[in-house]
Amino acid sequence: MLLPIFLLGASVIGCSHANYNIPNTGSYSQSLIEPDQDGKYTIKGTEIRASFVPYGASISNLFITDIHGVERDIIAGWDNASYYTIDRQHPHFGGVPGRYANRIKNSSFVIDGETYHVLPNENPTFENPNGINTLHGGPDGWDWRNWTVTELLENSITFSLTDPDGKEGFPGEVISYVSYTLGNMTWEFRMTALSTTKKTPIMLTSHTYWNLDGFANNDTETALNHTLWLPFAGQRVGTDTILIPKGDILDNVQGDPNDFWSAPKEIGANLTSPSMLGNCGYNCSGYDTCYINNRRPYSLKANWSSNELPVARLQSSWSGIQLDLFTNQDAMQVYSCQGQNGSIALKKTQGRPENRFIQKYGCVVLEPEDWIDGINYPEWARKQIWGPEDGIYTVEASYRFSLNSTMAMNFL
Repeated sequence: MLLPIFLLGASVIGCSHANYNIPNTGSYSQSLIEPDQDGKYTIKGTEIRASFVPYGASISNLFITDIHGVERDIIAGWDNASYYTIDRQHPHFGGVPGRYANRIKNSSFVIDGETYHVLPNENPTFENPNGINTLHGGPDGWDWRNWTVTELLENSITFSLTDPDGKEGFPGEVISYVSYTLGNMTWEFRMTALSTTKKTPIMLTSHTYWNLDGFANNDTETALNHTLWLPFAGQRVGTDTILIPKGDILDNVQGDPNDFWSAPKEIGANLTSPSMLGNCGYNCSGYDTCYINNRRPYSLKANWSSNELPVARLQSSWSGIQLDLFTNQDAMQVYSCQGQNGSIALKKTQGRPENRFIQKYGCVVLEPEDWIDGINYPEWARKQIWGPEDGIYTVEASYRFSLNSTMAMNFL
């Protein structure tokens, strides 16, 4: 869904973007679209259903029936929409981080020779108690805010947010729409953003936490048994001990812990390897890694939705559920949930009677986005600064589910 012109406001209608011929979609005001008793909106497709909350335009539930005929809720979240604002750990469950996802070095960037300082919210020190860098848009990023429901159909929902000039220190007003659609065992999203007044960084993603077993596997409380394949990810963005990019692009050597391209492997396959320590920051074993989608020739990116190969494939042999992720984005952040510590409860739709909390490594996050902190590395030539003259920023992804009844991975 493109930006409905009647919802953009006079500041856009009166500028050069009025000639973009953005369609009127006949959306509704938020007051006319009421959630259920848990504050959620549920949409349905064929053999798939999902629920969403306005807080962060977040997906809160996604149901797929596994090979045993059991319906599994395969993403992390909370039972009630009110919990999203109450839980101060705020692990970004299913939300849309913005206006700039992932990390910004030193909470600063330069546009046309002018340095901007945004609010920090990660890695506090004695001298800087609020932090020394910015994560997911700052302390009041987009996934901390209530979005407006502008359209609700049987199989789709659309949210909107207007981010004012100066919020969190970012220049310029940005108007964003996020549309989620369910199809035949598919979940797709389209995120658009328009900078109406000034040049500003924009990078969006979906921060969804996956456990394809619905946290119900009798053999493990983790997702380390999930098999991951990133066929285009021969390189990654190099980072320091606090996961800030250093400007180098590293090769993922075949057989090393970051090699998910040469063959699919379990996420936990290299967890005890000595070379894994420090892979996700200081004294950390796991993944919080930006893998680059090197799709060649260019047509593989231009025709991303019709490619034979996904940029990521995640599968559980226990549930038989397989996820194929297609996107127009050039990177994929993979996070193996090493930050979970058993303090966040599962939903009523998940888990086993004796296991009611998300454990360390209990899930995996796949974030389709661009190269992280590209705004501070102009030599990468990433398009991450958007002004009124640049038109509409768009990120799209398609999650295609299937069942593997052979309980095996047959990728190649």
